[in-house]
Amino acid sequence: MDPSFERLLVPELPAAYRIAYSLTRNRADAEDAVQDAALQAQRGFAGFAPGTNFRAWFLRIVMNSVYAKHRAARRRPAPASLDQLPELHLFEKSVETGLQVEGLDPARTVLDRLTGEAIMDAIASLPDEFRDVATLYFLQDMKYEEIAEVLGVPVGTVRSRLHRGRRLLQTILWDAAQDAGIRP
Repeated sequence: MDPSFERLLVPELPAAYRIAYSLTRNRADAEDAVQDAALQAQRGFAGFAPGTNFRAWFLRIVMNSVYAKHRAARRRPAPASLDQLPELHLFEKSVETGLQVEGLDPARTVLDRLTGEAIMDAIASLPDEFRDVATLYFLQDMKYEEIAEVLGVPVGTVRSRLHRGRRLLQTILWDAAQDAGIRP
């Protein structure tokens, strides 16, 4: 293995695994995806431009590896039109059901009662284009510019997908809250 490749790769492996795991929700699949991505990256390292962002380059390979393996297996029903989803769905539903506590955001009350796993499952259930951005933004605390570089899309596309993904995520989280029996 090229020593400069290894020097760049090793520090990125933990983040690559976290991203792969949050997308697959399966330890073995995440490990396989990172291993496949590392192999692909090693094979294509000659095409990597020195001085550019290795992290973004490698994480894009990781995400492509995950989707190459799971796209066919993860068929999703078409989501409701995003135009029909209210901007503040989670807030409105929590107020309607009496979850508003004086001085507190009712949506925060719902989120505080959900487990981290339920929230990660909700993000994982988003359609691919929204899940990618939501995973990198919410779970990896990446900035818009970093996400754009990883996904190879303009920053405006990241913002649009995150906005639309949040609207859809609110509906999914409300359904998860109801399934968890969260009531006032």
